[in-house]
Amino acid sequence: MLELTMATVSGADSGVTAGMTMADAPSEPGAVLRVGRDASVCRLVTPEDWLFVSRVHLELKCGPDGVWQLTWLRGSQVEPSSEVRLTSGEFSGPLGYGATMRLPRGGSGEIIVQDRTAPRSVNIGFYHEV
Repeated sequence: MLELTMATVSGADSGVTAGMTMADAPSEPGAVLRVGRDASVCRLVTPEDWLFVSRVHLELKCGPDGVWQLTWLRGSQVEPSSEVRLTSGEFSGPLGYGATMRLPRGGSGEIIVQDRTAPRSVNIGFYHEV
């Protein structure tokens, strides 16, 4: 099971945890969780006016071995208006635009989508229960 908890944070709301949303999915091959502005395909949905987040921004997909991978889907723009960082255990670093990274099996961490133009972010905590 992969569990996600998302909070949207703007500069004025820094430190506020109200309005958190959660989603989970079993660690079965082909299971998918998406994050973005499009509520018709995303389980975790950001505010519609937060244009630094694509309609479908992140995709978490369970592989045939039960390990989840995170992909920053490329949008319509050549350069993104956000940055994505992953922190898990000893690892902390950026995820490239269009890149995919495996999440640690049985691990936890945080994915942060940071607006490049304003003090706003989407903070997603994850926990992979084995």
